[in-house]
Amino acid sequence: MVPKIAMIGGGSWATAIVKMLSDNLSEKEIYWWMRNAEAIEHIKKFKHNPHYISSVELKLAGENISSDINCIIKAAEYIILNVPAAFLKSSLEGISPDDLKGKKIISAIKGIVPEDNLIVGEFLHEKYAIPYDDILVVSGPCHAEEVALEKLSYLTIACTDVEKAGVFASFLNTRYIKTNVSDDIFGTEYAAVLKNIYAVASGICHGIGYGDNFQAVLISNAIREIKRFVDAVHPINRDIKESAYLGDLLVTAYSQFSRNRTFGNMVGKGYTVKSAQLEMNMIAEGYYAAKCMHIKNEIFEVNMPICTAVYNVLYNNRSPHIEMKMLAEKLN
Repeated sequence: MVPKIAMIGGGSWATAIVKMLSDNLSEKEIYWWMRNAEAIEHIKKFKHNPHYISSVELKLAGENISSDINCIIKAAEYIILNVPAAFLKSSLEGISPDDLKGKKIISAIKGIVPEDNLIVGEFLHEKYAIPYDDILVVSGPCHAEEVALEKLSYLTIACTDVEKAGVFASFLNTRYIKTNVSDDIFGTEYAAVLKNIYAVASGICHGIGYGDNFQAVLISNAIREIKRFVDAVHPINRDIKESAYLGDLLVTAYSQFSRNRTFGNMVGKGYTVKSAQLEMNMIAEGYYAAKCMHIKNEIFEVNMPICTAVYNVLYNNRSPHIEMKMLAEKLN
C-alpha cells in the first residue's frame, strides 16, 4: 500500500519534488500545503504553480491542496518540509509533537533554524521528540529548474535507518531522477548548509572579478572546510567526494540557477546586503547560514577561513574586495 505524502512549502524546490512524486504516485496520494491562497486556487484550476517553475504540470487532486497545515499533516504519513529554515518555526506554529508522532518527517531544507541554531534534523528531534530513525534528509546535487526540464539529476536520501531511506527514495525515482541512500543525516545536512555559504563566496568573488582559476582553488578549499567541520561534529567514516557532499557543493557554487551564488555576485558587484535581498525576492539560505555557522563554530573551533570571510562581508560590513584579497592569501 502506497502511503500518503504531504509537501509543506510552496517554492521552486517544493514544486519540483511534487512533480517527482506526481510522476510516480496517484493524484490522491499527494497533499500540499502553502500559505498563498491565490497560488492554491491557480494550481487547482490550471495545474501549474504561478510563482515557481510555472512550466511544470502538477498532477494532484485539487481538494488535496490547502492553506490549513493541520489538515494536510493529519492526512499524510510522510511529511516533507521545504520552507526556508528561517520560517520553519512560524510555519509549524500550532503543530504539536503529537501531531507528528509516528510520521516520517523529511527535510528538504538547506539551512539552519536561526533562533535555535540547529540543523533541521536536530530541531525536529529536540522540539518535536521525533526519533532520528523517523527523520530523513534530501540532498542534491539537484536544481529545481533542471527537474522541471526533466534533465537527468541525482538525489541522496539520508536516514539513520537506511531501509526507510530506500523506501522514500523509491517515491522519487523517475526516468530523470536517480537516488542514492546514506545513513549520514548529520553530515549531509551540515554539508548542505555549508555549501550555500561557499556559493555566496563564489558569487562574491565572481562579482569582484576573480576568474575560473581562482574559483577552482576556492571550491577545492571549500570541500576541505566541509570535511573538517562535519568530521568534528559527527565523526564517522564518510567519503567527502560523494555526490551528496562534493557534488552538491559544485552545482551550488557554479550553477546559473544558484540563488546563493546570485546573491553573492550582487554583493561582490557593490549591492548592499539588504538591497541584494530585496532585488532577488527570494531567500538565499547562505545569508542566514553564515551567521549560524559562525556562532556554532565558536564551539568546535574548526579552521574555516572561507566561512569567516563570508561572515565578515555579510555581517561585519567588511569590503568584499579587501576580505577576499585577504582570504586568497590563506588558500592553497
